[in-house]
Amino acid sequence: MNKEKLILEIEKKREEMTQLGLKKGLTNIETVLSSQQLDHLLNLLQIKENVR
Repeated sequence: MNKEKLILEIEKKREEMTQLGLKKGLTNIETVLSSQQLDHLLNLLQIKENVR
């Protein structure tokens, strides 16, 4: 996945997580899973940044 696509995925996942948090609460399993997925995407971006 190229950097630009990864950034778009991060933005979409961040919005999804925010909406889940507002609708279902911050401790809801769906919100937590979305947060973990966002963390994973952010880690991938960090790796790409460090490789340069």
